[in-house]
Amino acid sequence: MQNMNTTRVLYIEDHEDTRELVTLVLEQKSIEVVTGSTIKSGVALAGSQDFDLYLLDSWLPDGSGLELCRKIREFDKATPILFYSAAAYEIDRAEAIKSGAQAYLVKPSHPSELCRMVESLIESHRRYSAAV
Repeated sequence: MQNMNTTRVLYIEDHEDTRELVTLVLEQKSIEVVTGSTIKSGVALAGSQDFDLYLLDSWLPDGSGLELCRKIREFDKATPILFYSAAAYEIDRAEAIKSGAQAYLVKPSHPSELCRMVESLIESHRRYSAAV
């Protein structure tokens, strides 16, 4: 069982350097980051642990982040999903939202923008959950 004061993010990204950089940036904000690099690992981790947010890349070695998003939504309808992807077209953003994501951030972006978006989505979800 996770400590209620701990903020946890599952980050699925196949590029190791990006994964390490984002993990470092979020950990500086006292956010615990659990990582994976495939749809398979993402589904396994999301299904076995509690997270405050899922952070997904669009392109993974075993399929698309959209596919992973849909799979997560089969068993977790509520936890916010943020795509952090180099796919910069409006259709990419629209497809992510249609698949169940709450937000989409194009990389590269400034680390402060990523942190602001992550924190905002988590805080909004917590406020909503407390009100329901």
